[in-house]
Parts: sequence; C-alpha cells; structure tokens
Amino acid sequence: MRGSSFISRPPPLLSLLLWLSMRPIWAQVSTGAATRGTPDAPDCPKACACAPGGQANCSALVLVAVPAGLSRRVRTLLLDHNRVRVLPPGAFAGAGALLYLDLRENGLRSVHARAFWGLSVLQRLDLSDNQLEALAPGTFAPLRALRSLSLADNRLALLEPSALGALPLLRALSLQDNALTAISHDLLAGLPALDALRLRGNPWACGCALRSLCAWLRQHPRPASEAETLLCVSPGRQTLSPLTAFPEAAFRHCAQPLAARDLAVVYALGPVSFLASLATCLALGSVLTACRARRRRLCRTAARRPPGRPPDPAPDGTASPENPVSPTAASAQA
Repeated sequence: MRGSSFISRPPPLLSLLLWLSMRPIWAQVSTGAATRGTPDAPDCPKACACAPGGQANCSALVLVAVPAGLSRRVRTLLLDHNRVRVLPPGAFAGAGALLYLDLRENGLRSVHARAFWGLSVLQRLDLSDNQLEALAPGTFAPLRALRSLSLADNRLALLEPSALGALPLLRALSLQDNALTAISHDLLAGLPALDALRLRGNPWACGCALRSLCAWLRQHPRPASEAETLLCVSPGRQTLSPLTAFPEAAFRHCAQPLAARDLAVVYALGPVSFLASLATCLALGSVLTACRARRRRLCRTAARRPPGRPPDPAPDGTASPENPVSPTAASAQA
C-alpha cells in the first residue's frame, strides 16, 4: 500500500524540481507559437514572424496581397520585397494602431484612394522602389499623423496637391528619382511642417511653375553637394542650371497667384455680374422686339391703303402729316 502510494504521489521536493526543469521548455513553446502566428495567437499574421513590441515581419515572402490577421497590437508592419501590385480599399483594416508601414520594392502599380483608411496614427510610410505613375485624390488624406513619406524611385510625372491633401505634421518627403517636372504651390502650402524634401533625379522644367519650389528651396538651404543635383532639363537656355540659383526676380514676368481674399471677391462678384449681364440682355431684347413689332404694324397699315387714295384730312381741316396742303388751300388754288 505504501509503495503504491509513493509512486502515485511524488514528494513535494521532487515535484518542484520537475516543474523547474520543464519551465524553460514551456516558455520556448509559447514564444514560438506567438512569433509564428499559430491559432493561439491571432494577433500576428499567419505568414509573418512577429516579435515583442508589435513588429510583424513579412519581408521577402513572395506575398501578392496584404496578409490577413492584422490587429491593433501590430505597430510595425514590414511588407518590403514582396509582390503586392495593388492596394485595395481597406487593405489594412484592423491595424488601427500601426505606426510604421514599409512597402518598398513590391512592384506596386495602383493604390486605391481608400487603401489607407483607418491608419489615423501612422507616422512613417515607405512606398519607394515601386511602379506608381499616379495617385488618386485623397490617397493620403486619412494619415493626419504622418511625419515621413517616401515616394522615391517611382514613375510619378505629376503629383496633384489633392493626392497628399493637408498633412500638418509631415516633416520629411522624398520624391527623388521620379519623372516630375514641377511642384505646384498648393502642394507645398498643405505641408506647413515640411523641412526635408528630397528632389534629385527629376527632369525639372525651369519655368513659372517652379516659382513656389524655388522660393521654398531658398528658405530651406541644403548642402552644396545636394543642391548641385537639382538641375533644369528644360527650356534650352536654362539646361543644367541649378534650381537654387533662381532668385525671385527671375519670376517677375510670371503671373502672381491669387490670394484668398482675391478669390473670395471673384467668387462673390461672379454670380452678381452674371445676373446683371442677363438682366441687361433681357431688357435690350425686349426693346428690340417692341421696335420690330411697331415697324411691322406700320408696314401692314401702309400695305392695306388703296393706291392713289389721298390721305384722310385731319378733323380740324388742317393738313395731315402725309399732305402738308390743306383741302381749303387746294380749292383756292384750283
């Protein structure tokens, strides 16, 4: 009885030793399950390797779409060196706490205007080394907390201000190695905190469209080695001229953009002037129509009178306007 009791219930000291020896193995198993996205750890995408601190490493896994299973615990998402060609609407649904998103070298060609919806706290976004040729209006509008954006090494020939929208906290913007010829005034106006702008490797056309950019470059000096890489490609007489060499006097012949007050006046007076012009046209048309109607009545009256009939005398015996000689004078002459 005692022997069987000893076998079924080990001494407390032996149980403690067994528990201490098995603890590292249990910790290793639980950590492995959390990092590889097992069913017991749904906060990590199944195909990715996750680390403490909310980092999901999905780099170089030949992925063709954003992996499912993102949650608010993911703070850093590395999707670089994959084959994600398109970002559909709500591509990062569930990852509302994401702070850093890396999408480099995916051959990305299309980004839907609502692809980044829900990423209101995202601070860093890297879209470099892709094949983007255009961006839809409002693409980055939800990213109000964005501080760094890289669009380098794409195929952008035009960057509309509506694509970036108002990003009040953006401090660094990389546009190097694209096909940009100019940057509009409205785009820079929507980035009040911008102090780092990478522009080399673009075929700049040094005309009036670059006035705002040249003014921004004068206000934000950069090293000479970098300034020398910002060169004009056209027009012919400006070829290879650095953008930083153009003073404000070089743009005196360009039309000044309208200020907000001027635009308000234009918008206010536009409808008033249109209505006034319309009323004037209606009045002139009415007068012209009345004159034509009176002329037609006179012509019809003259056509109805028999040929050779003298005009009727006036009631007082005086001559009518058509016959200045009165009937009395006519009889006297006879």
